[in-house]
Amino acid sequence: MTQLEIEAALDAAFRQCELFSCPLSSQQKQILLQAVQEFTQNQPEANNHGNAGKAGCNGQADNPLNPLTVEERQALLTFIQREESENRSWKTTLLNDWVQERDSGSVQFIRDRYGVQWLEQVKPFHLAQYADDQRELIRLKAGDRIEVTNGLWEWVQEDGPCSREWFPCTVIDVREPPNPAESETGEDPVVETGLNNASCIVRFDTGAEYEIQGVYDWNRPNWRWIEEN
Repeated sequence: MTQLEIEAALDAAFRQCELFSCPLSSQQKQILLQAVQEFTQNQPEANNHGNAGKAGCNGQADNPLNPLTVEERQALLTFIQREESENRSWKTTLLNDWVQERDSGSVQFIRDRYGVQWLEQVKPFHLAQYADDQRELIRLKAGDRIEVTNGLWEWVQEDGPCSREWFPCTVIDVREPPNPAESETGEDPVVETGLNNASCIVRFDTGAEYEIQGVYDWNRPNWRWIEEN
């Protein structure tokens, strides 16, 4: 059972809990999802599967989005932006559509031509290579692996005594101001408003923790997605 299939199963379980009037809190859901991610990452089969596609991790030449047409990539990015703005996993939404045999609209081509294996290969850094505005596309969540630069806590220069360095870490909490339910004109909510002044807490491999203020705004240049499976 793949990680995506496990996440889809968990999502279905969350919905069952709501139907039986015992919904889980957002924190409980994040803990369960993070536990699943850590479990699958530590499994030999999962690691071997990831190593098999390691060559596709580095560089845009191996980006799974490359075979898509311009129109298909735009449809996918638009779909992802809509799902992320509603705090839904876009991959889980697609899997639920496939399991329940629902048409996925403008992104139905993913199921028809690519399937689950292709879906598993798509990582945030792949999407970032095609995103014009990453603020509105990919939202951080607990369990995500990113790299942060020492420019967050010290003055760095490209050719100075304190050069830029990158450190891997794991997102353990994300805090976003709520989006307005609807604008006065009746238009869709403005995603950008909810991303202003957002922050997150990361945990380094050493165990130390750090809070990143303005993670989608002024500090956006100080972190990046890790290019790993």
